[in-house]
Amino acid sequence: MAIHRVWRVGENVDTDALAPGAYMKLSIADMAQHCLEARYPALAASLRPGDVIVAGPGFGIGSSREQAVGVLVQLGVKAVIAPSFSGLYFRNAFNLGLLAIVCPDAEKIPEDGFVEIDTERAVVRVYAAQADAPAHPMQELDCEKLPSFLVQMAAEGGLLAQLQRKYAAP
Repeated sequence: MAIHRVWRVGENVDTDALAPGAYMKLSIADMAQHCLEARYPALAASLRPGDVIVAGPGFGIGSSREQAVGVLVQLGVKAVIAPSFSGLYFRNAFNLGLLAIVCPDAEKIPEDGFVEIDTERAVVRVYAAQADAPAHPMQELDCEKLPSFLVQMAAEGGLLAQLQRKYAAP
């Protein structure tokens, strides 16, 4: 399993903060550069493929705009770990290929930490440094078990990518 760098954001992160309305006419790649800029101005430029967002409760509240997930996918975010999500955001995440991990103790994950996501066992292992993994986790946090079909959908890049592979002409 892979080890992912953590970026912490607060609670009640709404879809307008993730995909600001002023940039909705832009491409998803251009819009992604403005993701969370009102709250965390340097975040979009700092994210690297495979990084993980750790949030407080209420991640993805607000409108149902799927661009709020698309910008994180565009930026290479592997997963969002939070105690709770908006229902629409949660479903949009898997549809677009982003893991949404419900972890009641997500706020115990430090800003400068690293995590390993074990969807099989429904746990997140927290490490102080990437070099500590996998031998020395600081803690292991229980998460809600995700149905395997959702994990598979995210791994395959989302629902559309999954359907295109399934029904592609030979």
